[in-house]
Amino acid sequence: MTISLSNDQVRFLRLHAQRLTLQSPDGVTGVVEVVKQVGGIQAQDASAATLAVRVRSAKLVVADVEQARVQDRTIIRTWGPRGTLHLLASDDIGWLLPLLGPVFVAGDRRRREELGLDEDVCARGIHFIHNVLANQGPLTRAELFEQLANQGIHLEGQARPHLLGRAALEGLICLGPDRGAEPTYVLLNDWIGHERKGHPLSEDEAYTKLTRRYLSAYGTATPEDQAAWSGLPLKKIRAAWQHIADQLIEIEFTGARGWILKTCASWLDELPIHTPIVRLLPRFDIYLLGYRKRDLAVQSQYARRINAGGGIIHPTVLVDGRVVGTWKSKREKNHLGVIVEPFDELASELYEGLEAEVTDLARFLGMPTTLHVLTSF
Repeated sequence: MTISLSNDQVRFLRLHAQRLTLQSPDGVTGVVEVVKQVGGIQAQDASAATLAVRVRSAKLVVADVEQARVQDRTIIRTWGPRGTLHLLASDDIGWLLPLLGPVFVAGDRRRREELGLDEDVCARGIHFIHNVLANQGPLTRAELFEQLANQGIHLEGQARPHLLGRAALEGLICLGPDRGAEPTYVLLNDWIGHERKGHPLSEDEAYTKLTRRYLSAYGTATPEDQAAWSGLPLKKIRAAWQHIADQLIEIEFTGARGWILKTCASWLDELPIHTPIVRLLPRFDIYLLGYRKRDLAVQSQYARRINAGGGIIHPTVLVDGRVVGTWKSKREKNHLGVIVEPFDELASELYEGLEAEVTDLARFLGMPTTLHVLTSF
C-alpha cells in the first residue's frame, strides 16, 4: 500500500509521532509514557532532556521528571542509542541494553585502546567500580575514580567517561541522583532492581520491537534513518523491517519515500492542520536526531546555525515541523528571559504561538518567563 503526501504532510506525521502536534495527548500521561512513546530522550544535557519532556506534554512540571527518575525510578539516565546518554524507560532496559551494548562496546574498542583502556584495564576497572559502588555508592565521577586510583587504576581525561560508558552498556551501572550540579553513579540492579528491567528478548525479537518503537516515534522514516538514530547495523535493521513489512504503509513525497506503521494510519485523517504548530525545542532535541538527514526540518542555508559541528544541536524554534530560528534562555534571580533569534522575519500569527510556548515554559519551570524576539537578521 502506497500513499502520496506533500512534504508538509510528512512533517505533520513526524510531529504527531513525536507528540509535538496540537493533537498530542492532553498531558495526563506520566513521564515514563512520554519517554517510552518517543523511543527515549537524548540526555547528555540533563536540563535539555527535561525540557524535551515539557514540549511533548501539557500538564507535567519539571519536578515530575526528577520524581520519575530518582524516586519512582520508572526512567533511568544511561547510555542508549548511538552510545549516547538518554532517558529510557526502566522496563525497556532488560531487552534494549543487550541489543545496543555489544555493538557499541565492540565499535569503541580502538578508541578505548588509544586512551589506555585495553581489555585487562577495562576488566579490572569495571570489577572495582562494581565493588566500590556496592559498598559506597552513589558516587560522583571524581569520587569514583579517586577510589579506582587507590586500587592502582589511574585514569584521566576521556578515559574516564569511556570506562563508565562501557560499564553502563554492559548493564552494570547507570546515573543515580544528582549531588548539586554533579551526577552520581549507581549499580543498575541496586537502583531499579531486576523486576523493573523488563524481560530479555532474542536478538530478532529485540530488533523487531525496536523497529516498531522507532517507527511509532519517528515515522515517516526509512531503515537508513533508524540505523542513523540507533547506531545499529543497517543489515540487521533491514531484516527487521522485512519481518514487519505487512504492518507498514509506504509514503511517497517529494523526491523520497518512507514508511509508517499501519497502526498510525488514523493520523492521516487529521491532515492537514491550519493552526501553526509552534514549539521551542531544547538542545539536542530528538526531533532533529532521529533521521539520517535533516533536510525536511532544516533548510540547507541554515544548517550550520543548528549544528556547526562537534555534535552540538542548538535549541530551535519549530513551526509546522520546520526550524525557523534558534533561541536561548537567560536566568536572572527568579526570572527567565527567552530570547528568540529568527532566521527571517516571522509572520505575525506566529507570535501568539511563541507567547503560548513561553507561558507553558513558565508553568513547567514554576518561574516567571518573558519573551524577546530579535529583529535583526
